Amino acid sequence: MLVKTFAAAVIGIDAVPITIEVSSSRGADFTLVGLPDSSVKESRERISSALTYSGSQFPHCALVVNMAPADIRKEGAAYDLPLAIGILASNEQVRTAKLGDYIIMGELSLDGSLQPVRGVLPMALCARKEGFRGMILPVENASEAAVVDGLEVLGMNNIREVIDFLNDEYTVEPAVVDVEAEFRLHAFPEDLDFADVRGQENVRRALEVAAAGGHNIIMVGPPGAGKSMMAKRLPSILPPLTLDEALETTKIHSVAGLMCKKRGVAAGLETALITQRPFRSPHHTITDVALVGGGANPHPGEISLAHNGVLFLDELPEYKRSVLEVMRQPLEDRKITVSRAKMGVEYPAGFMLVAAMNPCPCGHYGDPTHTCTCTPAAVHRYLSRISGPLLDRIDLQVPIQAVPFAELQKAEPGEPSASIRARVLAARAIQSERFAGEANIHCNAQMTSRLLRKYCRLDETSQTMLEQAMTRLGLSARAYDRILKVSRTIADLEGSADITANHLREAISYRELDKEEQWL
Repeated sequence: MLVKTFAAAVIGIDAVPITIEVSSSRGADFTLVGLPDSSVKESRERISSALTYSGSQFPHCALVVNMAPADIRKEGAAYDLPLAIGILASNEQVRTAKLGDYIIMGELSLDGSLQPVRGVLPMALCARKEGFRGMILPVENASEAAVVDGLEVLGMNNIREVIDFLNDEYTVEPAVVDVEAEFRLHAFPEDLDFADVRGQENVRRALEVAAAGGHNIIMVGPPGAGKSMMAKRLPSILPPLTLDEALETTKIHSVAGLMCKKRGVAAGLETALITQRPFRSPHHTITDVALVGGGANPHPGEISLAHNGVLFLDELPEYKRSVLEVMRQPLEDRKITVSRAKMGVEYPAGFMLVAAMNPCPCGHYGDPTHTCTCTPAAVHRYLSRISGPLLDRIDLQVPIQAVPFAELQKAEPGEPSASIRARVLAARAIQSERFAGEANIHCNAQMTSRLLRKYCRLDETSQTMLEQAMTRLGLSARAYDRILKVSRTIADLEGSADITANHLREAISYRELDKEEQWL
């Protein structure tokens, strides 16, 4: 008997349907074809044990299983459940009436229970696109797939429940997720607020400009100045995710296998959708593959996991030079392409880079309250770990000094994130209207050369000021463009239609670190 079940394979952050054909005949062979990897080939032993513990029996006959299309590699144990159901259906232990209505995915434990799988959201979107009625999944994955409208998502605990459901002996309520409620409850981080920051007005201003225009920023200062503290609070002043951004971000985290590990703000609440902008902070020992993605079986890296959010690199010079240099292209293109001999995948990488570093190995170069113990040569070597081309791609370069203890005790609580966010949202609204007709342009940092010429015109006085700054600081053409983008953002924060000399002057001040002798 020949039967078909349906599954899905993830390629990049999208999924394609997979048809599993099972043919049974006399004999005792088991043949699995269709470019399965080793974990798929091992499914026979898991399926046999799971069926035994679930009260069913692995058929004693010859089985040929084909996973089509055969030119797509099938990876992982997520195909255990559709393979098992196909095998049972070929032996008439499962009715075939419902098999064509559902995409079935799930990893089997030896006792028949279902383990969660990765990439469920792309699979659910694929199921809806291909016209399937719904999906049958492990119960831990059900809420994630239920984010997709118009899809019946059935969460099962074990293979026995799946068998009984297909044989009309068991009913289960489809999973339901209130997407609007998810957004209302978890739009912003509640435990991180700029009200906790005392002093540091110049850095707070720079972070506000960065958030308003989507610009990259680096903070340079001694240990304990508050660089990491302020960086972690940046998501609290960024605009909330839109539904499309949330879906795209969730797809990436789902493919990476992170969704089942995430929890909502309320204890014990599983998050079906990422509703806060990601904040990724990898350790400086990270490899270039872990940062940009890839591997033998390509998976998204940290820069893709930070898509639509913030990538924070603390102690920037401590990262390997090769790791930092691989970010240069993603910072420009906002995507990363992983090429292999037989395939290539593309991952989005539209993130804000926030970096922090000390000015020297001991951290106290230029600190009026501490004596630097580093030689000039050591300071030079330390700073030279950050290449000029990478620094050129960072729009705002901000020096920071530690707040003296006496002033820290007297300082009033800082302005809360909600107030700063209101100004950021007003500036982003101006940009949304400005770029309404432009594809994939949402903020000033993403402007092309054509848009710069259109929206960043300077008067004669401002043009002269910029030319003088370019000569004095030895800036590149890329830095010229980024100064214009930042000045446009500063003007938007003030609600100004034109870029004035004051806006430009502030934007130029954020490039002073381009010359090494001016670092602090």
